[in-house]
Amino acid sequence: MKKNIKLITLIFGTIILLCICLCGQFTHEKFNSKKWKNADQNLEENWSIRWDMMNSLRNEKELIGKSYEEIITILGKPDNESKTELYYSLGYTGNGINTGNLKIEINTEKKVTNIKVSEG
Repeated sequence: MKKNIKLITLIFGTIILLCICLCGQFTHEKFNSKKWKNADQNLEENWSIRWDMMNSLRNEKELIGKSYEEIITILGKPDNESKTELYYSLGYTGNGINTGNLKIEINTEKKVTNIKVSEG
């Protein structure tokens, strides 16, 4: 009987601990172009604002096929760019001190061909 109580306590304790650890990891911040473009990532309240909006951005905005100009209208000026890639800092990921980046690949016709989100 005592073994069963210990086992049940261990299982529920593990479940509760996992819930606490995951709390806040999945945000549902709706993508807002104005917030994205104006987020001062030097301010603590904005450290993860872009990261928090990434799921909404990917699910609600079809970036593949958009022109360079459309991307600039939606996301603003990239933090870094080359002839074939645009980079946007996403800020802190919520997993310790990791930061995220959004890489948008464009072809010679200035159309988006791929997007990649990286953490690290």
